[in-house]
Amino acid sequence: MVQAVLQNHDGGEKDSGRAPVDLVHLARHTLGNRALEQEVLRLFLRQSELVLKRMEAAEQTKVLGEQAHTIKGSARGIGAWKVAMAAESLEMEAAAGRRGSLMALKAAVGEANGFISGLLEN
Repeated sequence: MVQAVLQNHDGGEKDSGRAPVDLVHLARHTLGNRALEQEVLRLFLRQSELVLKRMEAAEQTKVLGEQAHTIKGSARGIGAWKVAMAAESLEMEAAAGRRGSLMALKAAVGEANGFISGLLEN
């Protein structure tokens, strides 16, 4: 999976750090096991959507912070760095008793999930 995605249209190497999911990081954490990579990515798709719904419904900043912490850890596990940074920002806002905006997190999750869906279709 990693090599196939790291090649762009003209055959050159693509910088894995620029993709919504760092596939080199993912491969390292799954020891190159493609089936495990796919399962972890599927789990992230499901969990990220569930967490976003919980965050939208959260009435207390504590719950918002807990959900942000959850998605931050999951995102770091697969190398979805933009998602992790947006979640960390929300987590810090919640720790300070403020409700941060979900816009950046939703955008980052949408980008990562679109990328993941494309990978899983191949």
